[in-house]
Amino acid sequence: MSNEIESLLPHRKPFLFVDEIVSADNEKIVAKHVFSEKEFFFRGHFPQYPVVPGVILVETMAQSGGAGLRKLGVLGGDALFFLGSVDKVKFRRQVRPGDEVRCEIENLRVSPKMIKQAGKAYVGGELAAEAEWLCLVGSPAGSGPGQPTSALPR
Repeated sequence: MSNEIESLLPHRKPFLFVDEIVSADNEKIVAKHVFSEKEFFFRGHFPQYPVVPGVILVETMAQSGGAGLRKLGVLGGDALFFLGSVDKVKFRRQVRPGDEVRCEIENLRVSPKMIKQAGKAYVGGELAAEAEWLCLVGSPAGSGPGQPTSALPR
């Protein structure tokens, strides 16, 4: 992981799942992450047969999408983005320790208050997971307008 990723995302270890932004443009973002055997969740999911939890794969795709948008300058430096909904999730292949996941993210709709993206996560050429999600965009608590709310925009 590079310092660039830490400058693009507010997440930190052990909950940072992007190692590199391979490419980013207004339509598509491609990012990578290698799931090390030292990931915290492998100790309990499952000790005898470690597998990346599906929710972590969704989080990996969402972080990839957010980092790509920040790299493009679409999201301000202090903007935070929070998952508001996740739809059309399918898991196609297990992801194991040592696997490199390549996320291909499509920007469906991006505005100052909301991000709608769709993503696919691959291991090699094999589809591991896919989903669509909506993130609410806001500022850190106490910094004024644009704070995230618990209600989704209508």
